Amino acid sequence: MAKVTIVDIQHKAFKKALQGYDRGDVDQYLEEIMETLEDEAQMRAALAGEVADLKERISHFKAMEETMNATLLLAQRTADEVKAHAHKEADLIKAEARIAAEREIATLADRIDEARREAQRHTDAAEKVKSELRSLLMSHLSLIERAMPVPPAAVTETAAVPSQPILIVAEVDETDELPINGKSTHLVVE
Repeated sequence: MAKVTIVDIQHKAFKKALQGYDRGDVDQYLEEIMETLEDEAQMRAALAGEVADLKERISHFKAMEETMNATLLLAQRTADEVKAHAHKEADLIKAEARIAAEREIATLADRIDEARREAQRHTDAAEKVKSELRSLLMSHLSLIERAMPVPPAAVTETAAVPSQPILIVAEVDETDELPINGKSTHLVVE
């Protein structure tokens, strides 16, 4: 069945019959139907406009939703990249710190080894000086013994009084001087 429009109702012509309906009542009823249809058409047009507006708003919100989803994905990717970059940078800083610490440890180990060698050189030098001094003292003692023979009576007296020191001073020639630390030394023995 085809839809009846307002124009169809306005142009509808009914056949005349002897016992038909009252023409005025039919025309009035048709007018009421046309007004109702016009009101409904206006309401339908308003509703269609509102539906179109709502569809446009929905598409706008869908576009915003897509943009927000894209933005969220981009933010997530950016956050992941920043996080990965931070981890890489932290690993790099750790590696650099480890290398610097190893270098510092190696430098300190070298300095410790050098200090040990230096201490050993000083110990060796001290032993050498002790040995030289012992040798010097022994040679001076030998010179003193050759220069001043001790009479046998003095030996017994000295042996009887051990608490008194004996002071022997010997003259030493220039040839008998031995340098200690670059200075001439004269020996005085108690």
